[in-house]
Amino acid sequence: MSNHATKESLRGNNLQQFGEIEKRLWSVADHLRANSNFASNEYFMPVMGLIFLRHAYSRFLRVKAEIEETLPSRGGVTRPLTKEDFSQRGSIFLQPDAQFDALVAIPDGGDRAGAIIAAMESIEADYQSLDGSLPKTEYQELGDDDLGQLLRTFNDPALKKADGDVFGRIYEYFLTQFADQKAHDGGEFFTPVSIVQTIVNVIEPDHGKIIDPACGSGGMFVQSAHFIERMQQNPNERVTFYGMEKNPTTIRLAKMNLAVHGLEGDIQKAISYYEDPHAMIGKADFVMANPPFNVDEIDAEKIKDDPRLTFGLPGVNKGGKVSNGNYVWMSFFYSYLAKQGRAGIVMSSQASSAGGQEAKVREAMVKTGDMDVMIAIRSNFFYTRTVPCELWFMDKGKPDAMRDKVLMIDARHIFRKVTRKIYDFTPEQAQNIAAIVWLYRGQQDRFLALVEGYLETAFTEMQSCDFAPLIAAMDAVTAAHKDAELTALAETLNADMTTLSKAAEAAKAAHWDGQKRDNAAMLASAVALHPLADQAKALAKSIDHFFKTAGRVHDAEVADGAKAAEGKKRLNVMDAERHLVTEHLKQARYFNGQAEWLQSRFPDAELCDVEGLVKLTDRKEIEAKDWSLTPGRYVGVAPEEEDEDFDFEEALRDIHIEIEGLNEEAALVAATIKKNFAELIV
Repeated sequence: MSNHATKESLRGNNLQQFGEIEKRLWSVADHLRANSNFASNEYFMPVMGLIFLRHAYSRFLRVKAEIEETLPSRGGVTRPLTKEDFSQRGSIFLQPDAQFDALVAIPDGGDRAGAIIAAMESIEADYQSLDGSLPKTEYQELGDDDLGQLLRTFNDPALKKADGDVFGRIYEYFLTQFADQKAHDGGEFFTPVSIVQTIVNVIEPDHGKIIDPACGSGGMFVQSAHFIERMQQNPNERVTFYGMEKNPTTIRLAKMNLAVHGLEGDIQKAISYYEDPHAMIGKADFVMANPPFNVDEIDAEKIKDDPRLTFGLPGVNKGGKVSNGNYVWMSFFYSYLAKQGRAGIVMSSQASSAGGQEAKVREAMVKTGDMDVMIAIRSNFFYTRTVPCELWFMDKGKPDAMRDKVLMIDARHIFRKVTRKIYDFTPEQAQNIAAIVWLYRGQQDRFLALVEGYLETAFTEMQSCDFAPLIAAMDAVTAAHKDAELTALAETLNADMTTLSKAAEAAKAAHWDGQKRDNAAMLASAVALHPLADQAKALAKSIDHFFKTAGRVHDAEVADGAKAAEGKKRLNVMDAERHLVTEHLKQARYFNGQAEWLQSRFPDAELCDVEGLVKLTDRKEIEAKDWSLTPGRYVGVAPEEEDEDFDFEEALRDIHIEIEGLNEEAALVAATIKKNFAELIV
C-alpha cells in the first residue's frame, strides 16, 4: 500500500470537502432565486455547467503538470500539448479561453455570458460526444453580476481540491436543495462513492463492456475508470461504457461527468423497463447499477414477453402493474451478463426476503448457481435517504465447486461517521470487505499483501516521527513560563518519546525488516507491533494534554500585549509540530488496527465463518430459510465485546457533529416557522 493511499484515508473524504462549500452553494441559489428570471429547476443546468468547467479545469491543471514532466524536447523546444495527452490521463483538454481562471478574470461589464458560451462551444468542438450536451443559451438569461458571483463562488479552494465523483455529489446536492425532487420520486438517488467503490472492489470491472441501465450521473463508470487507472491502464482502451437513463437533463450530466474524467461512453435515452437500446442481452462483461427501489408502476402487459425476464414475471396487481419492480431489474441485469460476466447491484434491503412471486424469482436465481455474494449496508449511507440497502453480486464465471454457495457478509457494523446524517466506509474498510471476498475466491496472496501493506505502513509511520522539533518547541514554551507542572509534563514526555523512538526502531529491525511475509511471520510481527501501537496512542494523548496545559498556563500568566503575542507564536509553533508528530502516531495505530481487524477474524488467512460478519452458505441452508438472501439471517449476531479502545475524544467529536446538525436543523425550522407566520399575518 502506497503512502499516498494511506494518507488519503485520514485526510478526509469528498463528503467532508464538499461540506465546506454547501452553505456557499445554497447562498448562490438564494441569490439566483431572488434576482433572476429562472425558477430553481431552470438554473440547475447553467449552474452545473459552471461546476463542470471548474472541475474540468482542476483536473486539467493536475494532469498538465504530470504531462509536462514527461514531454520530450528538441533543441530546447518542447512540443505543444495535445488532446491525446489528456485523454490518456483521464482528463479533457481545455483551450485557453475555456479555462476557468480566464472566465473568473473577466471584469465587471465584460461579456461573461458570451465568454462562457464560447468556452462551452470550444469544448463541444473538441469532443463530439458532448455536442449539444453543455448548457449555452441559458447563460444569456443571467445577468453579468449574477454570473460574476457564480464564477467567484465556484472558484472556492475546496472545489479546486475536490476530486473523485465530486460532480455527481454536487448534482445530488442541487437536486435536493433546489427542490427539484422529481428525480427522487421513483426511489432514484445518487449512489454514495464508498458503495460504488465496494461494488468495483468485488466485481473488478477491468475489461470489455460495462453497462449501467440506470446510470444517473455516471458515477459507476467513473469509479470503474479509477479502478483501471490504478492498474496503470487507460480505461478508454480497456472498457466501453453503456448507459441508459430516462431523464434528458441527467443524460447531459452523465456525459459531462464522463467527459470531465476523459472518458467516453454511449449513454442512451430510454425507459429501461421497456427498452433495450444497446441490445445487450448476453453481451455485458459487467453490469453495475443502483436502480430505483420498489417501483410499482411498471406495465405488466408491456413486459410480459420481454426476453430479458429470464425468471418470469414477478407479482402483478389488480391494476395490471408489476407489484414491485425490484425483481424486474434483477432479471434484466442477469440477462445482460455474458458467459463469464459479473454484476454488482444496489438494492432495497426488503428485496432479499420478499415473499410471494418475488420469492419464486429469487429461488430461480439461486438455483442458477450464479448468485455470488450478498453484502448488507446499514442506513445513512445515502446522501438524501436514510434507508439501508444490500449489494447483490452475480458471477456467471464461478468455479463449479462454488456454484451452490453464496457468501453472506453483514457489513452493517462497519462504517465511519462523516456527519450526523451521513456515514461511509474508509478506503481501508472497503478494502477489508473486499479481502473477505478474496479469501472466498481462494486469493490468499491478495489478502496477505493487504495485511503486509497495513503492517508496513504502521511500522514506517511509527519510525517516521521526528520528535526533535516538537521537543525544541516544548522546551521554548516551558522556558518562557517556568511553570512546575508544565516542566514536569515536558520531562515525562521527553522520556516517553525517546523510549518509543528506540523501541519502534528496535521492533522494526527485529520483527519486520528481513522477516518472511507469510501468514505466521506477519502474525508474529503484529504481536510485536501491538504494544507499540498502544504506546503511540497514549503518547499522542499526552502530547495533546501538554499543549492544552500550556495554553491554560499562557492565558493565566500573560497580560502584557507584546508578551501575549510572543507566547501565542510559541504555542502556534508547538501546535504545528504537535500535529506532525501525532498524525504519524495516529496513522501507525490506525493501520495496526486494520491489520488486527483482518488477522483476528481470519487468523489462518483462510475464509471462515465469523459470527456477526460472514458466513459461506449453501443452497440447502438458503432453501431452508425460504430462499432468503438477507445476510443477517445467516451470519448471526456478533458477541458483545468490551471496547478497550474507546476513544473519548472521538466520542466527543461525534456528539459535536450531532449537536451541530441539530442546531442547524433547528435554525432552519425556526426560520420557516417565522416566514410562514409572517405570511399568515399578512
